[in-house]
Amino acid sequence: MRIRITFILLLIANFSLVAQDTDYTTESNIKYYQDAINKSDPYISERCVLDIYYPKNKPSFATIVWFHGGGLTGGQKELPEALKQKGVAVVGVNYRLYPRVKAPAYIEDAAASVAWVFKNIASYGGDPNAIFVSGHSAGGYLASMVGLDKKYLSSHDIDANQIAGLIPFSGHTITHFTVREERGIEGTRPIIDDLAPLYHVRSDAPPLLLITGDREKELLGRYEENAYMMRMMKVAGHTDTRIMEMDGYGHGMTYPAFPLLLTEVKRILGEKN
Repeated sequence: MRIRITFILLLIANFSLVAQDTDYTTESNIKYYQDAINKSDPYISERCVLDIYYPKNKPSFATIVWFHGGGLTGGQKELPEALKQKGVAVVGVNYRLYPRVKAPAYIEDAAASVAWVFKNIASYGGDPNAIFVSGHSAGGYLASMVGLDKKYLSSHDIDANQIAGLIPFSGHTITHFTVREERGIEGTRPIIDDLAPLYHVRSDAPPLLLITGDREKELLGRYEENAYMMRMMKVAGHTDTRIMEMDGYGHGMTYPAFPLLLTEVKRILGEKN
């Protein structure tokens, strides 16, 4: 589905009216691994932290876990302004980066941060049954891997199917190009193995909304990867996979896509309630 700018502007206007009377607070640099692990590895202690922005006077709020992009080699945690003051909590996550670590360390970090949210969000007033996982580019890849390959969250005694929805922005669905670089494989050679979201298509996964930039402006094949992911999820019997293509936008398509993320949260919560 192609999404045009006029529709996006209407969505932005609509969400600007949401939750304006709610007070919000932010807590920063929370370590999401246990103290013993942080003490044993200074790089984990440095990188494996998260920020949480949440409404103070709204009970049972939904939470969006947001993974930053940067090719798994750079980037910093962020709390996107477009997601603030919308009645939801936002968790911005840092994770370890290549070349300091190699796969699957950064996926394990992503899973550990999501597990932290599941185990702690109720103490902030949030609903553990309304946790959504998203991110841009490398962050979209991490969101998909955590939500589709169940082993990463199961190591924390969390069933990945407890995630309310997966909304990756322009993420790889084949094996990430940095993982391929680690193995000496050229970026133009596509690989699908157990480090590819496509390897883990399944009928019982959480709702999946794939958002990409314009196929003619995106990174090499990124729209087509996601379109194939949608097709194979449907072939596998998944009934709630969709794709949205941001007409006219390239890989940096986050701002016009944030209202789609919020709309998806609202849609899923409406269906659950």
